Amino acid sequence: MSAAKPLMVTCPHCKKTSAWNSKNPYRPFCCERCKMIDLGKWANEEYRVELAPDQQDFLEDAHQA
Repeated sequence: MSAAKPLMVTCPHCKKTSAWNSKNPYRPFCCERCKMIDLGKWANEEYRVELAPDQQDFLEDAHQA
């Protein structure tokens, strides 16, 4: 009986292929360096999750003023 091959994923930063398993604590990144570069981009607001404005937010702001 052969061992199952691990799922291989592409690092979001450097595009290197690495195994998705418990031996890689940085998954989906290939290494700590790529993980920290990605974290830095989030911290510098180079990445953003855009949301449509919610009308309720504007109403709450108007009542607080």
